[in-house]
Amino acid sequence: MTAVATGAVAGTAAAAPPAAPAPGAGGAALLTPADARSLAAAVLPAAVRRFVDGAAGSGLTARANRAALDRLTVVPRVLSDVSSVSTAAALLGRPAAFPAAVAPMAYQRAVHPDGELAVAEAARDAGVPFTVGVFSSRTLEEVAATGATTWFQLYWLRDRSVTTGLLERAEAAGCSALVLTVDTPRMGRRLGDLRHGFALPDGVGPAHLRSLAGRAPAPGRSSEVADQTAAVVDPSLNWADLDWLGARTSLPLIVKGVLDPSDARRAVDCGASAVVVSNHGGRQLDGAVAAVEALPGVVEAVAGRCQVLVDSGLRSGGDVLKALALGADGVLLGRPVLWGLAAQGKAGAARVLRLFQEELEHAMALAGCPDLASAGRLRTGRSAVPAVSPVSGEEDLP
Repeated sequence: MTAVATGAVAGTAAAAPPAAPAPGAGGAALLTPADARSLAAAVLPAAVRRFVDGAAGSGLTARANRAALDRLTVVPRVLSDVSSVSTAAALLGRPAAFPAAVAPMAYQRAVHPDGELAVAEAARDAGVPFTVGVFSSRTLEEVAATGATTWFQLYWLRDRSVTTGLLERAEAAGCSALVLTVDTPRMGRRLGDLRHGFALPDGVGPAHLRSLAGRAPAPGRSSEVADQTAAVVDPSLNWADLDWLGARTSLPLIVKGVLDPSDARRAVDCGASAVVVSNHGGRQLDGAVAAVEALPGVVEAVAGRCQVLVDSGLRSGGDVLKALALGADGVLLGRPVLWGLAAQGKAGAARVLRLFQEELEHAMALAGCPDLASAGRLRTGRSAVPAVSPVSGEEDLP
């Protein structure tokens, strides 16, 4: 199919020369974003690795995300003059070096002491936005002080006064967008965490919700993060609440966790500047549609009235090209960035982001796309034989 054109800013600057492979644990080279997973596994405690990599239920949706991307094909164009290829993009009206932002991910200090500050600095250096979450282990003020373009992610909280306070803090700190995650009325059943009673490492807690810290779960019954979510996230969130939110902040609203085209259309009617097509990386409803399969319907439904981003299962620059060809304006990058942080700190997160950009630029050249607008015009297809991806996700985890 032919996708709608993206909201990219076309440019003519040549891509930077490829960086030398970064050594990882045991001297292994970090040559693709997916390589960071094995490097992270070598250094992370088992409990933290389960928390980062685990999926809901039996992992059906997590595997479906990867399988859908593996089956998706693009039809390259030729004779297009790709002597200069630009990945330059615009996300919510602001320039980005390539069409990506770092996804909201909780408790990044659980995988590395430098946590969110290291990833924010990596995102700043890479020229892409960083999303600081309400369950961050560093405050939004600390993150914004890194100089990164900062988006603030919010779950719908039971205490409206806390929500109002966080909105005011986000605006005062200079955050440039608000990301409301709408697919989590309660946390998905992440069995590895439940079986082992996952608790955050000592000294790691919710910087914005300090009253939640230190609630140790009972093994086999819950996890600390699931208990926190149940305590503060309000499952009554509905469309009227978006009006309440819009009346209390001037920040552009990104609605994250949309899969149905009707919901995407209604989010735009409620004032959303962007929607994120997402199944939470397979961590919420097990059996939900793969995000990339839901993407074309959402693109068609919003009809250019807002930007469309996508996440869940993206592991390479080639995956980003596929998303653009389906009509996405950009992507959110999650687990691979966290794996890079775990393996090599800021340098690892920066390396992963640079690899995504390098791989995207390379794939665009091979597909005959000098800019993102031409990438959005690529035709797509489906492979008749499901691929066996070497980065197919988290199926080996309990």
